[in-house]
Amino acid sequence: MVQPQPPIPPPPDVFPAPPPVIFQDGPPEIVLIAVVSLVGIIAAGVLLLPLVRALARRLEGKTVDNAYQAELEQLRARVAELEPLQHRIAELEERVDFSERLLTQGRDAARAPGGTDGSR
Repeated sequence: MVQPQPPIPPPPDVFPAPPPVIFQDGPPEIVLIAVVSLVGIIAAGVLLLPLVRALARRLEGKTVDNAYQAELEQLRARVAELEPLQHRIAELEERVDFSERLLTQGRDAARAPGGTDGSR
C-alpha cells in the first residue's frame, strides 16, 4: 500500500527581503529632479494654456464673435452715411469763407477815404 508522504517544507529564502528604505540625509537627487520637473511642466501648462487657446482660435478663424461682427457692420453703414456729408460740409465752409471776404471788403471800402459811405 501506498503511504501518504509528509508535505515538503518550503525551501529556505536564498535572498532575504531588503530592509525598508529610510532616507536619513533626504531623498535621492533623482526624486528631487523628478518633482521639480513635474512642477515646472504643470506651471508652464497653466501659464501657456491661454496663449495656446488663442493661437488655436486664430488658426481656426474664429476670432470675431457674431455680436462684434454685427456691430462692425452697423458702424460701417454709419460711416458710409457720413462720408457724403463731409463733402457738403467742405462746400459750406468755402461759402462761409467767401461771404466773410465779401463782408470784409465792403467794410474796408466804406472806411477808406474817398469811399462811398453813404453820408454826403
